[in-house]
Amino acid sequence: MRKLIAAINMTIDGFCDHTSGIPDEEIHQHYADLLRTADTAFYGRTTYQLMEYWRTVLNHPTGDKTKDDFAKAIDQIQKIVFSRTLKNVDWKSAKLANQNLEKEVSDKKLQPGKDILACSPSLIVSLTKLNLIDEYQLCVHPIIAGSGLTLFKDINEHIRLKLTQTKPFRCGAVLLYYQPT
Repeated sequence: MRKLIAAINMTIDGFCDHTSGIPDEEIHQHYADLLRTADTAFYGRTTYQLMEYWRTVLNHPTGDKTKDDFAKAIDQIQKIVFSRTLKNVDWKSAKLANQNLEKEVSDKKLQPGKDILACSPSLIVSLTKLNLIDEYQLCVHPIIAGSGLTLFKDINEHIRLKLTQTKPFRCGAVLLYYQPT
């Protein structure tokens, strides 16, 4: 069975915001490498639309090797988008989910292939409630945002996780790897 990894950046005060992190070369390289270890990424509408930025980098490379590499990696991975409002997606490697979240993820986990990534806060919460996540990779940035979207605000049960690994970055961010116990 394939592993479902919840991968997200967050501030030290627990807010998820792709614009509040420290997008340095080392972190871009880490996430490009992570994308290459997977073959599918699940996104909600909001995060998917944020990630569409990387299509412009493909068409107009920045000259920053790690950013350009990340753009290539995210372009190549299959993206499945869960949305009630989008009627279509035009990124060639993306498609709208055609089943409910539990069925889509459960079916995908049973198919042969590489790891699967869940990359949107709302999906991570829903998948946590469905007990489908095999590993959490939470990259905590040394920033206090003060407000924003909290990752686990809608979880009403006690869930114990086991810390399996840490990875510090030069910028001060720390990646925490957890598995449900």
